[in-house]
Formats: sequence, structure tokens, C-alpha cells
Amino acid sequence: MRIRLDIAYDGTHFRGWARQPSLRTVQGVLEDALHRIFDAPDAPPPRLVVAGRTDAGVHAAGQVAHLDLSPGQWARLANDRRAQRSGDPAGTLAHRMNGILRADEDVTVTATRIAPAGFDARFSAVWRRYEYRVADERTGYHPLDRFDTTSVRGTLDVEAMDAAASGLIGLHDFAAYCRPREGATTIRTLLEYSWRRDERGTLRASVRADAFCHSMVRALVGACVAVGSGRLAPGDIAQLRDAGQRTSQFKVLAARGLTLMEVGYPADALLADRAAQTRGRRTLDDEAPAATS
Repeated sequence: MRIRLDIAYDGTHFRGWARQPSLRTVQGVLEDALHRIFDAPDAPPPRLVVAGRTDAGVHAAGQVAHLDLSPGQWARLANDRRAQRSGDPAGTLAHRMNGILRADEDVTVTATRIAPAGFDARFSAVWRRYEYRVADERTGYHPLDRFDTTSVRGTLDVEAMDAAASGLIGLHDFAAYCRPREGATTIRTLLEYSWRRDERGTLRASVRADAFCHSMVRALVGACVAVGSGRLAPGDIAQLRDAGQRTSQFKVLAARGLTLMEVGYPADALLADRAAQTRGRRTLDDEAPAATS
């Protein structure tokens, strides 16, 4: 039985998503909770497959993962008194996990449900959308925002930043905006990249793509901040992309301003085909489709 999990977390005190020995990670905390729920000799504890392996300090409002339960594990879940009362064993898993996670209030499972046939949290996804928050001198400094917003000096020109961002949209090789990994492609389809100020004056970038290579979002944001401060012209951003080489003309901004907002999937009937298509382009040894900055 495959279960879909929707997850949110504050990444400040996590060393990223992926489980690492002796380090606190989102996957590690969640799988430890699953181990307490399903600890039994007939099957190993479930392991999570995630849509996007976020880096240390990156947050998530709409992370997606899945796990597979053995028949015995599903039976134990279904026999829980809460599950019997609700008639929704899969839905009760979120409640049980959050009961264990209560001391770790920087992560929560917002929903659990039976996944449709063919669903794979990683390979079935068709896009991921991130938001990056920047505060400049016009915004002012708000101490309560310091864990999810990056502060920069000066006042940024958001119109110039938005113009620069729009010039990057499309299918391109983003090697200039990625940290290279051996054997991994840097070709991506950037579906959306825009900048605006919200009602408080905070600059917000919305970045959506079929997938992201390592450090790509924070590099794209750093390049547009360089435009907003006048250090680069809007047209320079696409020229740097086409040059295909990492450059020191802009900074890769801090992880704390970045949040995974949502993951998009096709209609249920297309989930298996999408997963097969994605696997055909990447192997498990390549970087994850949503490995982020």
C-alpha cells in the first residue's frame, strides 16, 4: 500500500532533507517516527521517497513524499482505534506521526492518504515551485522574519529584477546557475520566474521548473539581486546563462530565504507514464529531479 504524505517544515535547524549519520535531518526525524509506529520483525520500517531533497536551512510549505507499507504494516495501521472510528487508516497516519513529532515543532505532516496507482513522489512530479524572500532598505528589518527572509543592503529595483527573470524562462542549460555534479544534467525547463513586492514591501521571487539542479534557485535569485542593485543589467542574466560557466559576478544567496511551496503532478491516469518518462531521462545515481539550493 503506497501512502502519500504532505509535509511542512522550518529548515533552520535541519541539515537538509536527506538522512545523514549523527545529523538532524527532516527525513531522519520523520523516519524515526515511522519506526516507532511500525517497529515489527515482519518488515523493515518504511522509507520515504521525496519530491525534492532540500538543502540545509531550506524550508517547505508543500513538500511531498511517499512510503510503501507491507500488508502487515497496513493491517496494524487499519486496526488502530482511531482508524476504525474514522474509516480512513491512511488519513490517521498523519495524526500518529504528529503525536510523536510534537517535541519537534519545526516539522509536521499536514496530510496522509492512499496514493493513486502509478504515483511516485519523485518521478511523477511535473514541476516544483519555490519562493524566495528578500528584504532591502525599503522593506526594513523585521526580527520575526530573520529565519525565512534574506536581508540585503540598499534598495532594489524590483521592475528590473522581474525583467531579468523573465528572460531566463524556457528550456536551457543552466550550468552557469548550478553547482555541477558528475554525471548529472544541468538542462532544465524554467516555467516561471517573477519578482514582486508584497504588502509589507518584501521582495518575493516565484520560481517554477520541471526540476532544479543543486544551488540553482539561490543562484538565480542572487543574479537578479545583482540586477536590482545595479551591478548587472537585466540582459546580462541571460548572457551569463548562455555562457555556460559559473561566475563571480553575483552571489548565491543564503538558504534561509528559500521555501518549497508546492509540487505539481499530472492527472492520476498519467502518473505512471510521467514516472517512466522521468526515469528514462535520469537514473537513480543522478541528482534528484528537485534537489535544490
